[in-house]
Amino acid sequence: MPAVSPWLAALLAALAAIGPFSIDTYLPAFPAMSEALGATPLQVQQTLTAYMATFAFMSLWHGALSDRYGRRGVIIVSMGLFALASLVCAFAMSIEWLWTGRALQGMSAGAGMVVGRAVIRDLYDGAHAQRLMSRVMLIFGVAPAVAPLVGGALLALAGWRSIFVFLALFGMLLGWMTWRFLPETLTEDARQPLHPVSLARAYFTVFSSLAFVMLALAVALNFNGFFVYVLSAPVFVMQHLGLGPLDFAWLFVPAVLGMMGGAWVSGRVAGQWSPRRTIATGFAVMLAAGLGNVLHAALLPPALPASVLPVAVYTFGMSLAMPSLTLLALDLFPTRRGMAASCQSFLQVGVNALSAGMVVPLLWASPLTLGLGMSLFVALGLSAFLLWTRRYAPAAG
Repeated sequence: MPAVSPWLAALLAALAAIGPFSIDTYLPAFPAMSEALGATPLQVQQTLTAYMATFAFMSLWHGALSDRYGRRGVIIVSMGLFALASLVCAFAMSIEWLWTGRALQGMSAGAGMVVGRAVIRDLYDGAHAQRLMSRVMLIFGVAPAVAPLVGGALLALAGWRSIFVFLALFGMLLGWMTWRFLPETLTEDARQPLHPVSLARAYFTVFSSLAFVMLALAVALNFNGFFVYVLSAPVFVMQHLGLGPLDFAWLFVPAVLGMMGGAWVSGRVAGQWSPRRTIATGFAVMLAAGLGNVLHAALLPPALPASVLPVAVYTFGMSLAMPSLTLLALDLFPTRRGMAASCQSFLQVGVNALSAGMVVPLLWASPLTLGLGMSLFVALGLSAFLLWTRRYAPAAG
């Protein structure tokens, strides 16, 4: 089995990061976009929903396409489409055009995350796969911290449209890097047909597997406990904490440090701890963070750094558990890893999209409601994992 390459980890992390990067870079520009396009704050908020809804839908297809045509080609084409969609956003003259551009971005941005997971399982298994997945998450974790800083700087220097020009250039760069440096990891004899009947049967097999659904939901719900803060960042940072549009680092840097720390620990314990022990430890950390968050918000006014410390602790636990949960889900379908990765991403982004449009606007009213939302989602994620443990873990060894 080949050694885990840091260059491969960096490229896969960058491909996975373009999805969240497309969200976090433009968060500081919400007020400017609202004013420029004559749109209400809620209409600008719905650009997130447009992005995530199409992201979730296409997540179902990126993996199946890569199972048929190979990993590299799907990523390269998707990055080219992402660059074009970003230019539609950059030149949008109305909120409707911005919705259109964001929907097109969502259709293409998820390929790197979905297909990248399949690439990892094409190349490695066991502890090696967990180490590479953890290393990808370690590098990937930088994106949420850097993205709003880049977006804030571009907003100040050249206006909100420059953010989407930057994303177009980023997409083109990743497409070129994939063409130049990423090997094809799916052999010709391992490719699967795209026949509608066999494809429908395969999707039904994946989604009818309760073991898979429980593991995928555990990942999705855990991530959503943090994602409510990403989506609420403009309100949380500028209203509750009383900071400015260039101060998003107060939220994202601690969160990312926690994420990177959890990913580093996950890589270190790979092969020493069982996946169930690693996951259980991650849940314990997340539950403690949620409880501390609620207690602080209920008893004390918002303040730095106390209001963001629970988010950092939460992301530590989240990224400690996520690699093992992800690999357990993918290993259920070894001949359809691309499709399994697609279905997993679909469930994750689908939960995020529903939250963006329906749940988060109800939670961002106060730090207490945000803390309660974080705690609720990790409790639901734990419930899904415990159901998997009770019904399927003994059979899985």
